[in-house]
Amino acid sequence: MATVLELFNQKEILNYLKNRTYPALLGETLFPEVKRASLEFDIIKGAGRSPVIASVHAFDTEAEIGSREASKMAMELALIKRKLRLGEKEIVALESPRNAAEEQYLMKQVYDDIDSLVASVRARIELMRMEVLASGKVTLAENNLSATVDYGVPANHKEVLSGTSLWSDAASDPIGDLLEWGNALDAMPTRALTSNTVLSRLLTHPKVAAALYGNGTTRMASRGELNTYLQQLGLPAIATYDAKYRKQAANGTISSARYFPENKIVLFGPDTLGETIYGPTAEEVRLTRDPSIDTQMVGNVLAMVYEEGADPVSTWTKAVATALPSFPEADNVFQAQVI
Repeated sequence: MATVLELFNQKEILNYLKNRTYPALLGETLFPEVKRASLEFDIIKGAGRSPVIASVHAFDTEAEIGSREASKMAMELALIKRKLRLGEKEIVALESPRNAAEEQYLMKQVYDDIDSLVASVRARIELMRMEVLASGKVTLAENNLSATVDYGVPANHKEVLSGTSLWSDAASDPIGDLLEWGNALDAMPTRALTSNTVLSRLLTHPKVAAALYGNGTTRMASRGELNTYLQQLGLPAIATYDAKYRKQAANGTISSARYFPENKIVLFGPDTLGETIYGPTAEEVRLTRDPSIDTQMVGNVLAMVYEEGADPVSTWTKAVATALPSFPEADNVFQAQVI
């Protein structure tokens, strides 16, 4: 009978991943995915949307010397990985199935593990993208790593409301806030992203209802009517993102959390915000030693099955990637905490 490593050889896994389609995540559209050959890269942060004005000169005088506004930051991709162990009973069952149907059933369980691990890596990358969009930073505080990547969103493009200014307070002025924040950018934003919780606060806010239907109304705004009104003011329609992931603590307990913060709204323009940059992994580099492996088939996330240890016998399924978002549009977003 075939061994586990023969059943799940690297070529078979690469073929599986190449033909596997995973559910799309919002961050993939905002930060399109690219792969590069290095762990290090430079982020070029562009200048503002408004032009730097030229000066009037007397004839026969030297032109004013300008300077380029774009700035460059050196970044290093984050290593993201997760693995699951096949127990000794599973190894025995895979290598000594009673029939072909049982072998296929057991193999499907391992491929399900691969899917789960790849989804875990993709989820961590989605969290990075949403943290960049909502706060302008990526926090890497896990597995004895403590680092923060700050993309330099201008301080005057951030707002933290408090007291009666919070949109949960009837005295606040959400439409006025949105107009002020839109005007703070060099160009009016064309997109807005928030949570259903924040959107609900807007739809039930008395001043929003009054703006739509007049003072003293008892009507509650609909999402469509609100977005139509905002677009009439030159503001973007509001989209929501409430997808969640689960996180396993060291003690094994699992909790649920959101990719995009529940209490924030972000305004931004029509351009691509940045890229999700993937790079090589040590596992991928090691595959180049095997002439039977076409490393061009390695995608953004690599999965594998491997053995280690003799007591207990251990077989592992693992997914790994190196990745980090770039954010050249950092100067052209407005990030606000509103509830």
